Amino acid sequence: MRSVLKEYRQLIRLVKPRTVVAPLKNCINSATSEARPAALPQAVFALSIHNVFVNPVDVQVMNFPKTLAAQWRGKRFNSFNSALREVFDARVYKIGLRLDFTCPNRDGKVAVGGCIYCNNASHTPQEYRPRQSVTAQLEQGAVALRKRHKAEKFIAYFQSYTNTYESTAKLEKLYREALDFPGVVGISIATRPDCLPESTLDLLCDLAEQTYLWLELGLESMYDRTLAWVNRGHGLAEFVETVSRAKNRDLRVCTHLILGFPGESAADILNTPALLNRLAVDGVKLHNLHVIKYTALAKLYEKEPFPLFTRTEYVSLVVDFLELLNPDIVVHRLTGETYRAITLAPEWSIDKIGVHNDIYRSLIDRNTWQGRLYENSVNAASAGKFLYPEGARL
Repeated sequence: MRSVLKEYRQLIRLVKPRTVVAPLKNCINSATSEARPAALPQAVFALSIHNVFVNPVDVQVMNFPKTLAAQWRGKRFNSFNSALREVFDARVYKIGLRLDFTCPNRDGKVAVGGCIYCNNASHTPQEYRPRQSVTAQLEQGAVALRKRHKAEKFIAYFQSYTNTYESTAKLEKLYREALDFPGVVGISIATRPDCLPESTLDLLCDLAEQTYLWLELGLESMYDRTLAWVNRGHGLAEFVETVSRAKNRDLRVCTHLILGFPGESAADILNTPALLNRLAVDGVKLHNLHVIKYTALAKLYEKEPFPLFTRTEYVSLVVDFLELLNPDIVVHRLTGETYRAITLAPEWSIDKIGVHNDIYRSLIDRNTWQGRLYENSVNAASAGKFLYPEGARL
C-alpha cells in the first residue's frame, strides 16, 4: 500500500493536475494507512487500473499522430463508421429493430417499472408498427436508409428492451431471420449483463463465426448506488463477470454508458474509461442523460428539477473521457438522440449533429484525441481482479 502511495505522489509532482487527477490527489493526501477506508480504496482502484498519462513530463506538447489520422479517416477518435469502412469498404448502416421482448426489471423478475429514464419510444423507428416481423422491419429500414444515406449494406440492430431475454431457440430463429435478409452483413444485439446465460453466449459465439457481430451491454454507470436509483436491477459485479465470459469467447463487446446522473460529478464519470480499458471492451456508446416524457425520471424532474449538463459541459466531458480511453476501443456513439415531441430536457440534446460538431471542434481546439492520456500498461487478463466487484463507491 505504501509503495502505491509513493508511486502516486511521485507522479503527481511531475504532472499538471487534470480533472481526473485532482480528486485522487485530495483523496491520497487525506488518507493514512488505516484512516478514511472509503477514500483510500478509490485512489488505489484508479492507480491499479490504469496510468492515465502518455508523457508524464508534459502531455501538452504532443501533436495528433499522422498514423491515427489516417486510420481514423481524419477524425480524432476511433469512430464506428471508420471501423465499418475498414471491414466492409462500403456504406454500412444499422437498422433498429423492436420486438416483443421485455426486461427483468419490468416483469418482476428483479424489479418492476423498468429503468426510470426509459421510454422505448425515444429510440423506436417512427415507421414501426406493433408485432411486425424482423423481415418487415428490415425491409422498411433498408428502403429509408438507401434513400436517405445511399446505404449499401446493413447491420440488423436488435435495439429495444432486452434482446437476449428469451429462450435460446427463439433467439436463434429471430437472429437468423435477420441474417438471411438481403444486404445484412452483421448483427448487433443490445442486452443487459444479467440476461446472458451460457447457452445464449454459446449461440452468439456460433453466430460470430459466421457474421460480423457486436454484443452491446448496458452498464449505464459504474456506481451501484446510481444503478439502484435508476432501478436497473443489477450491479457492476454482473457487468464485470459477463464481460469476462463474453471476452473468453472472443465476442466483440460494446458498453452503453449514460453521462450525467444526479450525484455523479465529472470526476466520478472520468473513472469509467479506466474500467473499460482494464476490461478490454471493444466498443463504447456515450449518451447524455436526458429526461424523456412519460417516464419515472420525468416525474421526478417535474417535481424537483435536478441539474443536467449544459451543452458546453457535456462536450468538454466527452473530450476528457476520450483522452483517457484506449484508442483501440471503437466509439459507437458520442451523444444521445431522441424526438423533440417527447423530450423534456435538456433542449440541446435534440441537436445531435450540432453536438457532434462541437465535440469534433473541441478535440481540434484542444489539440487532443482519443487515447492521448492513455498508456497501454493494462493486462487484460487481470480484469477479473477488479477491486470493487460490488460497485465503485460515490
